[in-house]
Amino acid sequence: MKMTSWILIALTIGFVFSSEACKDSEMVQDKESWISLFNGRDLTGWTPKFAGFEPGVNYKNTFRVEDGVLKVSYDEYETFSGEFGHLFHKGSYSQYRIRVEYRFVGEQTPGGPAWGFRNSGIMIHGQTPESMTREQNFPVSIEVQLLGGNGEEERTTANLCTPGTHVEMEGELVTRHCTNSRSATFHGDQWVVVEVEVRGGDVIRHFVNGEPVLEYQKPQLDGGDADAERLIVAGAEMMLTSGTISLQAESHPLEFRRVELLVLE
Repeated sequence: MKMTSWILIALTIGFVFSSEACKDSEMVQDKESWISLFNGRDLTGWTPKFAGFEPGVNYKNTFRVEDGVLKVSYDEYETFSGEFGHLFHKGSYSQYRIRVEYRFVGEQTPGGPAWGFRNSGIMIHGQTPESMTREQNFPVSIEVQLLGGNGEEERTTANLCTPGTHVEMEGELVTRHCTNSRSATFHGDQWVVVEVEVRGGDVIRHFVNGEPVLEYQKPQLDGGDADAERLIVAGAEMMLTSGTISLQAESHPLEFRRVELLVLE
C-alpha cells in the first residue's frame, strides 16, 4: 500500500474520533446547560402567591417538596374556596426553554371548579407576585395549560390560555381565552414532559414528549383587562418580551419531578 494511502487512513480515523469526541463534549455541555429550578429539598428560590393572601404565604402548605418531588397538595384542605395559587421562581426571563415533567394524582379537592379537574399550568412572561392585588386569582401572563384526561374523552395538554393577555397566530390577533394544542390525551397518573421554547416577544412554541404541538407570536397585554390595565398604567410595555415563571395550583393535586431551564442566546 502506498504511503499516501496510509496517511489518508490515519487522517480519516483521526477525524472520526475527533468528531465523536466533539459530539460527546456537546452532549455534556447541553446536559450541563439545563439547570433545575428547584433543589429537591425545599422551596428556596420560589415565592407562593394565593388569591386572598400576600406574597410569601404558602396557604395550607399547598406547595411542598417531598422525596425530591415538587408537589401541589390539598391534604390540609376541607374544601377549596377559590384559593388559586401560583409558585413564582425568582427573577425574570426572556430567551429560554423550560421543561417540566408532571403528573396529576388523586382526586380533585371538594369545592374546586369543574374546569379545575386535572388542570394546572406553567405561567410565562408573567407579572411579579408583588404586583398582583391581594384578591387577584391569576397573574397577567401567558399560560401553558397542563391538563389530564378523565379516562374517556379527548383532552389535550400544553394548550394556550391568556389571563390578561393576547397573542398572534399567523398574523391574526387571537383574543379568545384558550386555544387547544395538537397533543395526545394523557389519562391516569402518567408522567408527561412539556417543554416551552420562549423567544422573547417573537415566538413561543409548545412541545409534548418532544413533539411540537402549538406555536404563536407577539404576546401582548390585553388593554381591556382590569389586571393588565393596572400594569399599563404603571408603565408596563404592551408587548411582552420577558417576565416571571410560575406554576399553578387550581384545586387538583399534581407533582413535578423535573422543572428545568435552559437559557438561550
